[in-house]
Amino acid sequence: MIPRYSRPEMVALWSPEAKFKIWFEIEAHACDAMAAIGVIPKANAEAVWKARDVTFDVARIDEIEAVTKHDVIAFLTHLSEIVGADAARFVHQGMTSSDVLDTTLNVQLVRATDLLLAGMDRVLAALKARAHEHKDTVRIGRSHGIHAEPTTMGLTFARFYAEMKRGRARLVAARAEVATGAISGAVGTFANIDPSVEAHVCAQLGLEPEPISTQVIPRDRHAMYFATLGVIASSIENIAIEIRHMQRTEVLEAEEYFSPGQKGSSAMPHKRNPVLTENLTGLARLVRMAVVPALENVALWHERDISHSSVERAIGPDTTITLDFALHRLAGVIEKLVVYPENMLRNMNQFRGLVMSQRVLLALTQAGVSREDSYRLVQRNAMKVWEQGADFKTELLKDPDVLAALTPAQIEEKFDLGYHTKHVDTIFARVFSE
Repeated sequence: MIPRYSRPEMVALWSPEAKFKIWFEIEAHACDAMAAIGVIPKANAEAVWKARDVTFDVARIDEIEAVTKHDVIAFLTHLSEIVGADAARFVHQGMTSSDVLDTTLNVQLVRATDLLLAGMDRVLAALKARAHEHKDTVRIGRSHGIHAEPTTMGLTFARFYAEMKRGRARLVAARAEVATGAISGAVGTFANIDPSVEAHVCAQLGLEPEPISTQVIPRDRHAMYFATLGVIASSIENIAIEIRHMQRTEVLEAEEYFSPGQKGSSAMPHKRNPVLTENLTGLARLVRMAVVPALENVALWHERDISHSSVERAIGPDTTITLDFALHRLAGVIEKLVVYPENMLRNMNQFRGLVMSQRVLLALTQAGVSREDSYRLVQRNAMKVWEQGADFKTELLKDPDVLAALTPAQIEEKFDLGYHTKHVDTIFARVFSE
């Protein structure tokens, strides 16, 4: 992923230096385990650890790979140059390249997930704080983009909090899904390496042994992982779209923070555009782009092919780096979001009481009018608001058929905003109870 949409902490996990460090740890821990059961001399296993603090020479490994056309062999050759041929002669004993590559990928995904979880925690904290801040800030709810009934800005934030909390739980499950390692040798039968070696390496790296591998770890695990990232990206876009709609000039119920010196347009000096949330919409598309290839990686030939390999070399870093950046960008947007309660009230009152139509409908039915007639009476007066700019309550108070069922006081009561917010505390208790 390009630096513009990257955070250094996540990028570092996917650097060649970090990858080769994990490769080394896998090989060295495997040597320790083999020495413990008497397969190789203990002195040789100890000698491999001479490279513990070495920064592996990426250029040298690339140089060797240009000849060998094999990345793991190139690394092992370079490791031999560092620790000496005698010490290195038992390295990779009974192992296959996928033991190193697949276990490393899962270590990287686990570590990347820990950073993603930290990003989600920041988003959740921001949403929770803003939800409580605006718990009673009334705004109009919309369906089909059209005014529906009153809600509150706090409920909007709370809704997104609940969605992202579900996403976090899915991410925890996805982390567990990929937190496996395999040191099982060619075709996964442990023919040339003892299962205790796998158990030791996995324990040292914070993984669980893969219950049954072929020459690779099953890719349904990774499909579930990247699908989870795709769902989280869609939740990010869901929040971003809401903010973008709220920032439209005709709505202007909230907007992204516009910092001193910021410019909105090269041509129009007046512009304040929702550039961050538009960017989040685009980044969500990039994350979701990995989902289908990850699903297609599940089906491999027999015990192994490498059709999945090139895909994962791209989507592993690109998707986690992009989502990590998006989560922190979203958190910043929410933390600094400028909210305009007065505009929310202005928008809600734009159609002069029309949003209370359901309360009047229900009151008429409860007063003995059939639902069909009640709907007809309410809609008849509502259309005068749409078409003539009339005041809904005024029209109801002039309608003899409505007055035949409801008193003026009963009609007045149906326009109380508090009716729509009376259960906000109940909803908040459901959402924010731990």
